[in-house]
Amino acid sequence: MGMLKGFTVPKSPFGQAALTPPPPWHYAGDAVGVEFWTDPDATAATLPTGLMQDPKSNGHAVMMFLDWQFTAQDDEHLEPARYQYREAFVLVDAMYRDVPVMWCPYIYVDNDAALARGWTQGFPKKMGSIFQTRSFAASGPAAAPLAAGSRFGASLSAHGQRLAEACVTLDRPVENGMALLSRPTVLLRYFPRLAAGYQDKPAVNELAMSMTDHLTVAGAWIGTGELNFGDANGEELRALAPNRIESGFRYSLSYSVSDLKILEDRSS
Repeated sequence: MGMLKGFTVPKSPFGQAALTPPPPWHYAGDAVGVEFWTDPDATAATLPTGLMQDPKSNGHAVMMFLDWQFTAQDDEHLEPARYQYREAFVLVDAMYRDVPVMWCPYIYVDNDAALARGWTQGFPKKMGSIFQTRSFAASGPAAAPLAAGSRFGASLSAHGQRLAEACVTLDRPVENGMALLSRPTVLLRYFPRLAAGYQDKPAVNELAMSMTDHLTVAGAWIGTGELNFGDANGEELRALAPNRIESGFRYSLSYSVSDLKILEDRSS
């Protein structure tokens, strides 16, 4: 009997059946997002043990919609049916000790490989249906060029319910697009046990910081944004509904993932 292979389940004789290949993982995509302010108590309520409110920007958050292409080491991007996906998530400001960070309480994807990578990293991914306006190089009424006045819509649904919709109107390019990504993201890697007597003692309970290599931002534009969250059964995104919109933005980005920084390990 040989050793089963694969970075994730399902483990298999050749490792081809695994939900996602081993890292390093490489991503490229387009982001449409809205920066906003919400109820500080609502953002604070989502924080795990180890993170604190940011007294300077309590209630500050961002909602992002992304159209992604992924590859690992075997030209996975040539298998678009398996490795393209769309994603939507919310990030809220927080502090880890004296470091300003962002925390991801809710995130949705439309692809099982992305779900597996996310759980491995600590993103609490759920399945959803995400769409956003794309920009195309050939000009025309549907091309949504990167230009002043261009508008980009985006939506998130899950299980037949509309959870979020956004619209961004571009105003001006941003010279330093990296300024839109100034805080690292902190995540909770959490995997419970099912065995009786251990169900409140998770096998993995790690506060971790997301690590990105070769982060590149291109074509960043900023403008105005609209964002609405809908009420839905089995969801709590609505509690973070905006009470003030800061801005809307759109950019392209790429980065690689080959590591994770464990901040605190509370695994039992």
